[in-house]
Amino acid sequence: MEASPPAPRTTVAAYGSYQEAERAVDFLSDREFPVERTAIVGTGLKTVEQIAGRLTTGRAALLGAGQGAMIGLLFGLLFGIFFTGPDFLGVVLYGLVAGVLFGAAFGAIGQAAQGGRRDFASVRSMQAERYELQVDHEVSARAKQLVAELPPG
Repeated sequence: MEASPPAPRTTVAAYGSYQEAERAVDFLSDREFPVERTAIVGTGLKTVEQIAGRLTTGRAALLGAGQGAMIGLLFGLLFGIFFTGPDFLGVVLYGLVAGVLFGAAFGAIGQAAQGGRRDFASVRSMQAERYELQVDHEVSARAKQLVAELPPG
C-alpha cells in the first residue's frame, strides 16, 4: 500500500511569530474547523546561537561535575536496588562521587583539548522570519473567512 501524496495546501495567513500562528490555529479549533488539515510552516529559517557566557577550563569542569553527578546518581540508584540498609546508601554515594569525579575530569579535559578555540558556552536555536498558516485547498475558503474574524491581539 503506497502513501497518497499530501493534499495541495493554500496559505491563508502569515504571521511574524509562532505564537500568533498558534493563536490562529487555536481560534480555528474553537470554531470547529478541521485543524488536522492545517499546518504552520516557518519560512526564512535561520540559526541563532545565543552566547551564554565565557567557558573556562574550571567552569567546564564544574559543568561536567554536575552532569556526572546526575549520571552517577542514576547508576547508583539502579545498582542500589540490589542492596539494603547502609549498603544501599554506600552504593548511591559511591555512584554520585564517581560521577562527579569522572564528569569533572572529562569536562576539563574536553575544554582544554579545544586549545582556546571555543571559550564560550552557547545555546543554538532555529528561528523563522515568518510563519504561514496553510490549509488543504478544499477548506481554504472557510479558513480564510474564519481567520478574518480573528480579533487583533
